[in-house]
Formats: sequence, C-alpha cells, structure tokens
Amino acid sequence: MIAYREIVHPAARAVLVVVVTVELIVTIAATWVYISSSGRVLDEGDVPVGSTALVLGSLVDDGEPGDYVRGRLDTAVDLYRSGRVARIIISGNGSAAAGDEPAVMRHYLEQHGVAADDITDDPLGMDTEASCRRAHEDFGVHAAVIITQDFHLSRAIALCRSRGIDATGVAARCDCPEWTVLRNHLRELMLARPRALLGTISGR
Repeated sequence: MIAYREIVHPAARAVLVVVVTVELIVTIAATWVYISSSGRVLDEGDVPVGSTALVLGSLVDDGEPGDYVRGRLDTAVDLYRSGRVARIIISGNGSAAAGDEPAVMRHYLEQHGVAADDITDDPLGMDTEASCRRAHEDFGVHAAVIITQDFHLSRAIALCRSRGIDATGVAARCDCPEWTVLRNHLRELMLARPRALLGTISGR
C-alpha cells in the first residue's frame, strides 16, 4: 500500500501542477486581452470618418466567403458606404490550398461597391499576429479599425496594439451556426489567447 501511494501521489501532484499552471496562463492571458482592448470596441457609428479597416480573413469555399468572413465583409461595406472607412486591408491566407482568402474577399467587396483602389490585399496574413505585424511594417498602418467577430476581436486588438498599431475594433455580425460560435469562444479562451500572450512575451 505504501509503495502504491508513493507511485500515485507524485502523479497526482504532477497533474495538479499542470492544471494550476494552465489555469494561471489562461487567466493571465484573458486579463491581458481585457486590459489591452478595454474601451476600444466601438459601435459602427463611433468609428472616425476616413478610418482604415483591417478585415481579418477566415474560411472561404469554392470562391465564396464563409459565414464568418461574409459577416466581416458586410460590416466593412457598411462602414465604407457611410464614409467612416476609406481604406480596407483584407488579410488572410492567399495560398491556393486555402482558396486564396484575400482574392475572394476582394471580389466580394468590389461586388458590393467598394472601389478597387480602396482595397489593399495581404495574402500573407496567415494568422492574427501576422496580419497585425504586416499591416504596420509592410503597409504603414499606424491606426486601424479591426473588423472580426466578438469572440476574436479583443485578442486582435491586443495583438495589433502590441505590434505598434493604435487599434480599435468593430464586432462583425455573423449568421453562423451556434455550435461553431461556442466552439470559437472556447478556443479563444483556452488556446488562442494564451498562445498570443506567450508569442508577444517571446517577441515572436
């Protein structure tokens, strides 16, 4: 019995340490995101006239935007039509395997009345951090309104601010299946935010 306890107890302690460590990282990441984005999520009517929008990519299918990216693009179109957005950067995975997200996004925007010259393509925005970094370093963006869904928006603002952009954001609409929304909220909390924090701390 003693030998059994000696085997079990260290394992139990190791599990406890892992659980506490994960919980601590998740909590710190959530706090960082909250503080970095606090007061920076705007209603559409509060976006300054002539702003630059950064629209983050998502899945496309057979040349058509998926539910999430369509909601982001529709929100950008409304802001463009109202004059609150003058330039739209579309950032996503431009590989053929991913369906060339920026090309699909551009086509959709142009179909809905956005002038071609007012759209900037970023085909190397493979993730949110890359989109923020490239917007600042490659496209000279110093202030931007990020457009994505609410579960993603606060992290995107935090990452763009860490890359030198004075970032605010507008929550995009989304006619999306509820189970996918729940999945994305959980992924943000448990995976995406901790990874973003660790990447920011390490300087990646």
